[in-house]
Amino acid sequence: MPAYNAAKYISEAIASVLDQTFTDFELLIINDGSTDETETIIRSFKDERIRLINQTNQGVSAALNMGLMNANAELIARFDADDICLPDRLRKQHDFMTTHPGYVLVGTDAAYIDKDGNPVFSFEYPAYTDESIQALPVEVCPFSHTTVIYRKQAVISCGMYDMNAHSFEDHLLWQQLIKRGKVHNLKEVLVKVRFSPDSFTMDERWRGSRFRKLKYEALRNGFIDKKNGDEIRRILDRQDTSRIKKGSYYSLLSKKYLFNNYNPAKARKNIHELIRSNPMRLQGYGLFALSLLPERWLKTVYKIR
Repeated sequence: MPAYNAAKYISEAIASVLDQTFTDFELLIINDGSTDETETIIRSFKDERIRLINQTNQGVSAALNMGLMNANAELIARFDADDICLPDRLRKQHDFMTTHPGYVLVGTDAAYIDKDGNPVFSFEYPAYTDESIQALPVEVCPFSHTTVIYRKQAVISCGMYDMNAHSFEDHLLWQQLIKRGKVHNLKEVLVKVRFSPDSFTMDERWRGSRFRKLKYEALRNGFIDKKNGDEIRRILDRQDTSRIKKGSYYSLLSKKYLFNNYNPAKARKNIHELIRSNPMRLQGYGLFALSLLPERWLKTVYKIR
């Protein structure tokens, strides 16, 4: 579990891991230079399975690689400091990996929640079996990072997380890992994933066309060089503002309530917040217009997009 200024949610995240029905694990938390109460909250848990590593702020890829290099187990379960594990998550994924030795990774479906913990929608993947995952276009991310369990040595043999693949280090890793063995997604929700303005998850349309071009080139090539990585880092730094984070957050919620869990009243509530935080952005007005369409028309629009 990498953690950076995660004080608001990390207590609930840690508790959900400690309450697993599978108990033979270590919870390795890499505190990536947090300046809030993150470390204090971690240390408030008196459980010998927790191992805390502090490092200066270096970013999520460095924190993940630090975890990989210090983990004692061969099976690594990834998890974020603002998400929630359901009680049987580790047991079910551990059972799958021990009974399928030819597999290097297994993910799961996820239930997405908003910043206050309210349900938004349940996410189902476009592919579950190894064969169908291998057939996906490279632009489609086949796993939710916070839901996966993988074999440590397989990931190390891929070079671990690329320090230049800012915000898509997991997606780039999957492109390498699916060549090392079989992969699978369990068709079951075992993790609650949180959308929040503080999360690194962002509506990619807000990242801009240059970001998407560099990202998809890297995914097709299977690597990204430092020059392009530095450019992506500069793009992300420019977007690290409260206005953009809030806008992206409300944009995501608006679209999920329109296209994934049809609820036009909740969609319009979030569209209102999107327009209020970013009144000059046309997307909000377009989403409002879509919210007036019948559900069957919206599904047609979604399929066309």
